[in-house]
Amino acid sequence: MQVFLNNEALQTEAATVSELSEQLSLPAMGVALAVDGKLVPKASWADTPLHEGARLTVIKAVCGG
Repeated sequence: MQVFLNNEALQTEAATVSELSEQLSLPAMGVALAVDGKLVPKASWADTPLHEGARLTVIKAVCGG
């Protein structure tokens, strides 16, 4: 299916946010993810399904000043 990750089209076979996270090799900590503008708590990633055309936003925390 096609989803949009940070406004870029992405083809994926992932059925859940958790599966997509694994596909993208996202770090275990310091990452926030929203689906269609709604923040998804990390504890819910495995239970949150993806759908065709879903708009995902991934934000990675960085250190600096």
